[in-house]
Amino acid sequence: MKQNQSPKISAWLVGIVCTVGVQSSWASAVAVDFSDLVEKNAPAVVNISASTKAKKRTLSLQQQQQIPEAFKRFFGEDFGFAPQPRDRQSFGSGFIISKEGYVLTNNHVVDHADKVIVKLNDRRELEAEVIGTDERTDVALLKIKADNLPIVQIGNPQTLKVGQPVLAIGSPFGFDYSATAGIVSAKSRALPNESYVPFIQTDVAINPGNSGGPLFNSDGQVIGINSQIYSRSGGYMGLAFAIPIDVAMDVVEQLKDNGKVSRGYLGVVIQDIDRDLAEAYGLAKPAGALVAKVLPDTPAEKSGLKEGDIILAFNGQDIGLSSELPQLIGRTKVGKKVPLTLLREGKKMDIPFEVASLPDDDEADTDKQAAEPDLNSLGIGLRNLTEQEKTQLKLDDGVVVLRLAEDGAAAEAGIRPNDVIVRVKNQRVKDTQEFIKIAKKLPANKAVPVVINRAGQPRILALRIEGTDKKDSKTKK
Repeated sequence: MKQNQSPKISAWLVGIVCTVGVQSSWASAVAVDFSDLVEKNAPAVVNISASTKAKKRTLSLQQQQQIPEAFKRFFGEDFGFAPQPRDRQSFGSGFIISKEGYVLTNNHVVDHADKVIVKLNDRRELEAEVIGTDERTDVALLKIKADNLPIVQIGNPQTLKVGQPVLAIGSPFGFDYSATAGIVSAKSRALPNESYVPFIQTDVAINPGNSGGPLFNSDGQVIGINSQIYSRSGGYMGLAFAIPIDVAMDVVEQLKDNGKVSRGYLGVVIQDIDRDLAEAYGLAKPAGALVAKVLPDTPAEKSGLKEGDIILAFNGQDIGLSSELPQLIGRTKVGKKVPLTLLREGKKMDIPFEVASLPDDDEADTDKQAAEPDLNSLGIGLRNLTEQEKTQLKLDDGVVVLRLAEDGAAAEAGIRPNDVIVRVKNQRVKDTQEFIKIAKKLPANKAVPVVINRAGQPRILALRIEGTDKKDSKTKK
């Protein structure tokens, strides 16, 4: 289960939140008898386990120096670089949506997995093919080959009302086919860095292992995929969030047809309208999305949007909070022309807008705050090459790797102590200062080529540095 840590609040308030969540779940469960629903739909709910093979890790420099030379000569230069003894495994839930064997779950359950096993209600265990994933919505589509598959019925989350009873089936903490009930607490919630999904908030008891499982309405129809919890303890606190099933099914169709998901975007930095801004702009109430910046070479710039414009409606649908705008644009078909209703210098107007496709993450990342490489995650110690080493290795430039953290990005890339880093992303590394300068400008969370010299032989490795989110109160869309 994907966890979001809630802001710091008093222990008294935490107690109130937990108490309310438990009581409302208990009350709704008593009011509605879900036994027939569970009996009918549990066979279509599956348990998912995903395994990722462990990568080779390097020993520390001190450990390397303690290995006798005789061992190195006998076992070869790779001695001391053994793979991890255990693979990494993740567990979650899912549900079957078609007789052809398509299964829905969360992206974070199967992300980067080498093998995915789906366990059915009748105890069959089948290896699944990952048809496609979408990180932005946290949806993954799998396919299994089997006969006589039970399926769920897809509902319409648009008809949901706050206060209506809902039920989840999943495998919290490995307890297969656990059913928990509650109510819809809110709709169209926008979470940090997840603004393309209008989450359904519930007080259903959701815990790690429920990820990817179905959320049912009282009619036995799936209206969401359980995806995230807000928690200070890692467990249930009465704040759970589900991806609306209509959002997920739109992703499913695109993954089936294209193998990837395209979504619309505008290309602006937006912010909410508060009471003071509403007064300053002459609005009757705080509503709309204030354009703080128009990004260059984007649909917003081409449409004539300006800084200071307030977007009041998109395609005829009013915008109350700025978070509603990217949700509407993201789900609009690319290439469609729609009107934007604006307030500009006190005048209300409509301008035409053609929805363009959101650029890939490696071109532009406009759905989350900008990230910069976290050099601490590199886990590497360096020194400059001596003139003697340059002559011996026939190198003009480079830096020598002194030590590595076993869980650092450099070790993950396959870099070893005593390697000489010559180039990073086609840029020459003259010395340690130059290396730091280049590394600071690398794209976060994206692999880049690194040329090294190992025992006189050149090699190219792929280095990926983790990112650190920049703190910014504005949202780029």
